[in-house]
Amino acid sequence: MEKWSLMTITVLLALTVRWAVSLGSYSGAGKPPMYGDYEAQRHWQEITYNLPIRQWYFNTSDNNLLYWGLDYPPLTAYHSFVCAYIAKLINPDWVALHTSRGYESQPHKLFMRTTVFVADLLVYIPAVILYCFSLKETSAKKKASTCALCILLYPGLILIDHGHFQYPWCLGLALWAVLCLSHDWDLLGSVAFCLALNYKQMELYHSLPFFCYLLGKCFKKGLKGKGLVLLAKLAGTVLLSFAACWLPFGTDVEQIMQVLRRLFPIDRGLHGQDKVANIWCSLSVLIKIKNVISPRTQLKLSFAVTFLSLLPACIKLTVQPSLRGFKFALVSCALSFFLFSFQVHEKSILLVSVPVCLIINEIPFMATWFLLVSTFSLLPLLLKDGLLLAYAVTTPAFLAVCLASFSILEKTSAEDLQLKAISLSLKGYVSWFKSFPRIARSLFLLSLSLMGALSVLSAAVPPPQSLPDLFPVAVAVVSCLHFLLFLVYFNAVILWDSKNRGQKKMS
Repeated sequence: MEKWSLMTITVLLALTVRWAVSLGSYSGAGKPPMYGDYEAQRHWQEITYNLPIRQWYFNTSDNNLLYWGLDYPPLTAYHSFVCAYIAKLINPDWVALHTSRGYESQPHKLFMRTTVFVADLLVYIPAVILYCFSLKETSAKKKASTCALCILLYPGLILIDHGHFQYPWCLGLALWAVLCLSHDWDLLGSVAFCLALNYKQMELYHSLPFFCYLLGKCFKKGLKGKGLVLLAKLAGTVLLSFAACWLPFGTDVEQIMQVLRRLFPIDRGLHGQDKVANIWCSLSVLIKIKNVISPRTQLKLSFAVTFLSLLPACIKLTVQPSLRGFKFALVSCALSFFLFSFQVHEKSILLVSVPVCLIINEIPFMATWFLLVSTFSLLPLLLKDGLLLAYAVTTPAFLAVCLASFSILEKTSAEDLQLKAISLSLKGYVSWFKSFPRIARSLFLLSLSLMGALSVLSAAVPPPQSLPDLFPVAVAVVSCLHFLLFLVYFNAVILWDSKNRGQKKMS
């Protein structure tokens, strides 16, 4: 009974923080002609409610694709339609065709914010709670409510969903999929992940770990017996899930091709206009790759580098499937996609951060560090959206909660960081491994100082006229360097993990 009381307090605190953040500004408020992501979500409601399905993804006189045209999979469109139906009942002006563009009023803002709030309550928060209750007690005997508090107070997701304005359906469904797989409900987990992928195509970041983990389980059961049956069931489940999501578009090949063209455009090149903390944007400081090679060559290059960077973790997971390996592979593969793949948005770092939240009880020091850096990498976007105050309050609060909950500065030994196997194998070759905890703490404090200084400069100091993007580029490059080091770290943990470790349910 006590644990449920603590969890209730945790959830109420998390909801209070979310609602407080949502009371501020939102993406593109009062900034015509495109406004921002808030208007994009509202416009999709307008389009899906007023136009027939066959016109949702096509450019017409009623659907100008240059003005926030739908570029997410069918489930996003269906969700927009449901929200629009409710909006129409409250105030038809909110979704009136053409005339509702750029609609801004306090009642409408309350409605839109409430839809995100409800999505959090229905999908994301319950998944986090159940996940934390499923965790085995750590060596520090942390309770589920403590772990849930840290996850639910992760500032990056709060600021993007409730400040910038996004919906948590995609990440929430992916988390439900992880939860199902952790209980060996493989078919149900496959359905949940297919739904997540059909809500946002960026869930491809997590697709290979899901595929490799389930394929590895099939191999382990034997492809001449139970493994073959499981493989057939999984294949059937995936096909049926996709067929159900795409059914309204499935009767017309041109419809399907148009949706796919909207989901995967290549004309914009490796990255868009915003400064993203990945390798391509960071390298553009030295060389303008977009001016050197064609978009199709850029696509091939990014695919090759991404594939090579995630291959070791995927092979290890297929050969030695374990739940622990699966969770770490979700982090590693998503980070590879973020760093090296084609057309990455800065918000995509959340696809890495949520899996990191799932292992915060195992490596609290590195997980907390990563989550702080991921939030910092969003700083230029947060400043653009007027979320400086929310960023300045939620980020230190998150750090304080993690320090109090996990004593992270005391969890820096090789064993705490899951590097004991590496330290043993390198013993006698690398002398500084003995002082690794002290080095890790020093680097962490240096990193915090650097991020703090850049945050203050970005917010308070105007950049030189000759270098207007100085601070956004600095934030992107510093974050990218951190992420590259984290990628090496997570892959090291995966590749040096023992064969049978982590076979228990949730560890």
